[in-house]
Amino acid sequence: MKAIQYKAFGNSDVIEVTETIQPEISNENQILIQVKAASVNPLDIKLRSGIMQQIRPVILPFIPGADVSGIVVATGEKVTQFKAGDQVIGVTSAGGYAEYALVNESNAAIKPVNTSFEEATSLVVNIGTAQSVLFNEGKLERGQKVLIQGAAGATGATMVQMAKSARAYVIGTASGQGIALVKSLGADEVIDYKLHDVTALVKDVDLVADCAGGESQNKLFEVVKAGGKLFSIAASPSTELAEKHKVDARFIRSNISADSLTTGLALVNEGKLRPIVAKTFPLEEAAQAQDFLSAGGANGKVVLVVAQ
Repeated sequence: MKAIQYKAFGNSDVIEVTETIQPEISNENQILIQVKAASVNPLDIKLRSGIMQQIRPVILPFIPGADVSGIVVATGEKVTQFKAGDQVIGVTSAGGYAEYALVNESNAAIKPVNTSFEEATSLVVNIGTAQSVLFNEGKLERGQKVLIQGAAGATGATMVQMAKSARAYVIGTASGQGIALVKSLGADEVIDYKLHDVTALVKDVDLVADCAGGESQNKLFEVVKAGGKLFSIAASPSTELAEKHKVDARFIRSNISADSLTTGLALVNEGKLRPIVAKTFPLEEAAQAQDFLSAGGANGKVVLVVAQ
């Protein structure tokens, strides 16, 4: 099968298109998917660079890619929820940038009928992360105020829609074309972070969902009310500032099991949550796709299309 591999650590020029052996089911709870589309995530780029080797080591050659969409072609003996021919979305620890990928049954779900494969693959990590930050950990409730930093990004855009569906008051930060996008998703306020100081405009937020990280993260403590929460998917917040401002501040690891997707996928099926795809690339242009994502400013998900 055709696949993308890292045969060394480094810049995008270490990415190679290769022919390799199609994976086979080795676990009775696995499904084999003929991949139609795969998402490009920041983690893929970090793994390629080698900076993750101490905390998430990979063995070269390595096929990257976590979230995929496609068609089930085979199932393990104990799989009960899927059969050959089902159109699904799923997430795996590696191997998504390929024509076929293995996914555990517990990490897969039926693809919403109102989405393309390209749109569907953008949902898995985004919904699982939004559910983890906003509700599993953030306990966001109707009427509460949430600030989403990086609201026009792939995950941020999903957070905006899920928070609004929960009847929260949503403030998003964005810039450029992202401002119109976040407004169209229903945010109550959208702040251009390049033109305005967020801390001068926002106070007493119940929850900050930080999707961007960077130096601006520390300033976000000023907008959270005492006893509130600042959760990041980009970088661990300062424990010193958390104590100073009496804020629960943590880095949140996403739960992307099928159970964590239930609420978000229901919203998709009801037309209340739309996937946002920034740009698609053919599988063979994985290097260009990662460079596009690395350049920043992508409003939505970058997706690889797998032609078969």
